[in-house]
Parts: sequence; structure tokens; C-alpha cells
Amino acid sequence: MLNLIVALAIPVSTVILVALLLFYLLKAGQMRDVDMDNESQGGQSPNQKSRQQELDEEGAEEEEDLFLFRGGEDLTICDLLEAPGEVIGKSNCGTLYKALLQQQQQHPQSRRSGSNGSLRLLRFLRPAACTARTGQFLNAIELLGSIRHPNLVPLLGFYSGPRGEKLLIYPFYRRGNLAQFIQDGSRESHKWATIYKISIGIARGLDHLHTGTGAGAGAGAGELIMNKKPNTSIIIHGNLKSKNILLDRNHEPRISDFGLNLLLNSATCQEILNVSATEGYKAPELVNMKDANVDTDIYNLGVILLELVTGSSREPIYDKAAAQLVGEDQGVGATTTEEEGRLLKLFQLGMACCSPSPSLRPTIKQVLRKLEEIGLGGT
Repeated sequence: MLNLIVALAIPVSTVILVALLLFYLLKAGQMRDVDMDNESQGGQSPNQKSRQQELDEEGAEEEEDLFLFRGGEDLTICDLLEAPGEVIGKSNCGTLYKALLQQQQQHPQSRRSGSNGSLRLLRFLRPAACTARTGQFLNAIELLGSIRHPNLVPLLGFYSGPRGEKLLIYPFYRRGNLAQFIQDGSRESHKWATIYKISIGIARGLDHLHTGTGAGAGAGAGELIMNKKPNTSIIIHGNLKSKNILLDRNHEPRISDFGLNLLLNSATCQEILNVSATEGYKAPELVNMKDANVDTDIYNLGVILLELVTGSSREPIYDKAAAQLVGEDQGVGATTTEEEGRLLKLFQLGMACCSPSPSLRPTIKQVLRKLEEIGLGGT
């Protein structure tokens, strides 16, 4: 009997083991099928998916575009990408190039005073520094490209590349910027006529930005554009300084980089403000670039006026006494008592613009009126 039970138990146990083995193999096969299905449908583990998304993002291409504005109608993408360039400046937001456009050289357009027909100034904006290319971004580009004034640097074109690269195209002015002009200490920079011409020119350009460009842009062009009346936009510069004032061959000033903050993200704008603070251009009440306004621009204008009067853009200018302004060692000289008096009044106007209290600073219209009075020899 015992032998019979043992004989029966062995086949049963064998059947159970075989059944378990078959069950295990069946489950393993189903899991392999699921994995194969996932692979065929693009299914991946979380880590694999993350790596693939990064590759997709790095390889993603945007639409290539070239926006042309008045004065830049003959620009082509080929000209821009093949033009030999020289790096002339770098900043938080990108690189500045002096570029020779070959087609422009062969078929020169009518040249504006002080600019060279074949040379262009290209500002490359780092993709990481810019806001996303949305309707709001393109509205800002259209607005900036429509602005024209004798004392503002015109935007001739805007290129957007397939990898997110962005180029702003401007005329090139051989005399460089105002900071260089002041630091060089040339005889021309000491003349009252030149100082006055530059001062009132900057004020006129800023007045055009502050009192409405009439560009007809919508309210959504950027947080630093405020609508004062229908079809009129006020542009806050936010980074006005002598390095951002270009001079043509007749020493006529042209404000550059206005509206640039409309194209940059908040982190980059804040970096720009921090740099301005180290250079002495930040109004005391301004903490965040998004809070820049007409009063903070007036403060910066005041600093520039004081630089022109003192003949210095490298050292603190607030501690200079008015009596020192006409000394030969200060770099600015007055040839007559009348010019000496005008320099003093310009100094006082600059100090008023730099008042610690925004409410005590003059408006741009008041600055212009005072400059006209000084030019006429009024009180």
C-alpha cells in the first residue's frame, strides 16, 4: 500500500512542478511581449524619456525669419550669415559685432550722416537671455523697427535663426560711443558747443521715447511699454548710459539699445541692472528692472549730463564742486564767462535730474525747456 502511495505521489509532484514551470515561462513571455510593445510604440522608462526629451529640445528647430524695416530693405539672410565680423563688445545678453556686408558694399544705399553704407552693427542675443518667441515678442520687434528719430539709432532688421539665435541689425557709427569720446579727452569734447549739442540731442531722443512714439503698437508689446493714449506707446529705456549713446561724424548723439529689455527675460534684465549699478547709473529707488520708469531714465540722463560737464565717465561725479567744473585739470574748459555760466547751469540741471527723490526730478519736457534756455543764455 505504501509503495502504491509513493508511486502515485511522484507523478503528481512532477505534474505540479511542470505546471509551475509552464506558468513562470508564460508570465515571462507576456512581460517580454509588453516590453516589445512599449519599444514599438516608443514607450520608455522615466529616465530614458527624460534623456530623449533633452535631445529633442536640443535638436528642435524654429522657423528662420528676417524682418526688414526702413533703411534695411536690401538686407538678406545670406549677407548676414556670411558677413565677416569683428567683436567690439560683450554683455550679459550677447555679443556686439561690426560686420561688413558684401552686398551692401557692391550696391550701397543712400548713406545717412555718420553711418557707413557697407558696415552694420550686429547685436547677437543669446537664446537663453531672450523671452520666448511669441506674438508679444514679435509685436515688440515690430514696434522697435517702426521708431525713427534723428537722435535714436534705428533698427534696420531682425533675424531669427533655426536654433533660436537672434540678431538685431543697426547702422554702424565710426565715432563710437559717448563714453569713449569723453574718456579720450579730445579737444572737441571740451568745447561748449559740442557738449551742448550732445546734451540736447540725448534729451530730444529720450523725449521721443517718453512722450509717445506714435508707433501704433498694442498694449501687449512688453511690460516696460505703457500706453499713454490710443496708438501711442511710451518706451522706458532702463539702461541709459554714455556707452549706449552713439555719435555720428558731426557729433550728433543717437540713443541705442532702447526697448532691448522688451526682448529679454527678467533674469537677464536684472543682470543688466546690476551692472548699471556698479557703473553709477542706477537710481536709488530702483531695485528690479521691471520697475524702471520715466523717473529712473531721467536719473540716468542726469548722470550723463554730469559726465559731459566734468569730462569724466570713470570716477564718481557727485562730489565735484561746481567751482571745479571750469578748471583745466577737469578736462572741460570755458573760453568765456558766458560759457562758464552755461556749464554751471548744465551742472545744476544734471544734479536736479539725479535727485534722490523721484518726485523732485524734472520731466523730460522740463529738461528740454531748461536746455533750450541755457542754449539761449537764459537764466
